[in-house]
Amino acid sequence: MRTDGGRCWIGVQMAGGWIGYINPASAVVQYDHQLQLHKHPTQPQPQSPTTNHSNNNTTTTSMTIYDTVVIGAGMAGLTAARDLSTPGHSVLLLEARDRIGGRTYTTDAFGGQFDLGGGYVHWTQPAAWTELERHGLARLEPPLESEIYYQLADGKVHTSEIEKTYGLVGKLFEDARKRFPLPWDVTAVDNSDINMETMEERIEAMGLSKHDADLIKGALSGLSHDYTKQGSTQLLFATASNFGNYAAELETAGSWCIPGGMTKLSEAIQSSSKAEVRLNTPVAKIADSAEGVTVTTCAGEAIQSKTVVVAVPLNTMRLLDISPALPEPVQAMFKTGNPVRGSKLWVRVRGHITPFSALAPPGEHPLNTMRVEKRWGDDTIILCMISQSDGIKHDDIPAVQTALRKFVPDLEVIDTAWHDWNADEFSRGGWMMHAPRHFLDGAVEIRKGHGRMSFAGADIAAMGPCTIDGAMSSGAAAARQVEKILERKQ
Repeated sequence: MRTDGGRCWIGVQMAGGWIGYINPASAVVQYDHQLQLHKHPTQPQPQSPTTNHSNNNTTTTSMTIYDTVVIGAGMAGLTAARDLSTPGHSVLLLEARDRIGGRTYTTDAFGGQFDLGGGYVHWTQPAAWTELERHGLARLEPPLESEIYYQLADGKVHTSEIEKTYGLVGKLFEDARKRFPLPWDVTAVDNSDINMETMEERIEAMGLSKHDADLIKGALSGLSHDYTKQGSTQLLFATASNFGNYAAELETAGSWCIPGGMTKLSEAIQSSSKAEVRLNTPVAKIADSAEGVTVTTCAGEAIQSKTVVVAVPLNTMRLLDISPALPEPVQAMFKTGNPVRGSKLWVRVRGHITPFSALAPPGEHPLNTMRVEKRWGDDTIILCMISQSDGIKHDDIPAVQTALRKFVPDLEVIDTAWHDWNADEFSRGGWMMHAPRHFLDGAVEIRKGHGRMSFAGADIAAMGPCTIDGAMSSGAAAARQVEKILERKQ
């Protein structure tokens, strides 16, 4: 079972047929705060738009001027739109997909609900936990506790190396809190000496045997894609933010889920928002001028606003036509993009198997972080994090079974479920792990805001980058930036 990536606004084949172009004017939706269903608003519509036919390109210009347009209805965009609309600002939330939630995505699989994107939160994450408590969702489920740990190192499977691995990872990140003593300020200490350092270089500097290096690389594989492309600073920062303990970072990043799926949280946030929402409305261009901001959709509609919040993944943000041009560190970050091409795979196996965790270095095995997540009737659900998504066909049941049998020989795979975030044109990649330089340069620079433009998202978050909590906190921060701009423009 899978969901096809590349959902867009014209000529894309979906499970139920073909999706054609949807007129943005008719795609305006609001959420019923009780039923959480889409419905067309009953309030008067904006004045008739003007049309420009110059250069044989048809552009329609809306006469409505919004206080702000928020681009992207993931957790960052939903938070920004809610925080700005509830005090009374006019907010238009544009989303390219046919749903809200962004890279959090709950869907039907194996006869139940599963998160195919981001799915984990924690009570130590302030933005996420505040929302969970506000909406009565602060009851989380952990995975089953593993009874055995398998680790692939130097070509062999080991079952007694987990304590040694914790020690090695501790040494790898032993300077994390010295490097980042203030989690809310990545610039508190000069880290220019490691700004260009890759994770591969940091591991090599330890002078380990291949066996021990593989133990470390397997332990980090749930968050990594290619250690030669990934900078060291983001994981150092994440470890420092979790008491200097990488095991704590792993727990907060990927252990506790919302019963029923992450969609419950995105719908809860949207239910308290007063923003106007348009789905199926991808954006092509953003132009900031002295008069205001013009946001042009891919369908050619020019939307006017006083400010804009851009809350989309880095690998789609970098494709937007943004003027005036952003500063060089941001341009450099855009040029590199997010290097992660990983994926998340749910696997249903027959029977109740012994709960286990398994770790394998990227490039040494097609599956990299595996664990028994839950019982599913008479069967068992295994979560697999894959560092290099193209290393295995996710719907190839025999291939997935063979990969898992490297650790559990008698295991029988029944079905799989996933979403191809790499092929999905509105994400174009997996979770965020910055390449060298950009975590301390481009991400810091873009968060400052530029003119009437603010930026948000898990990929560029100041706190909790690569997490749902980070996305939400960055959305709130962008909303505060917009508030200040609107106050100055009064």
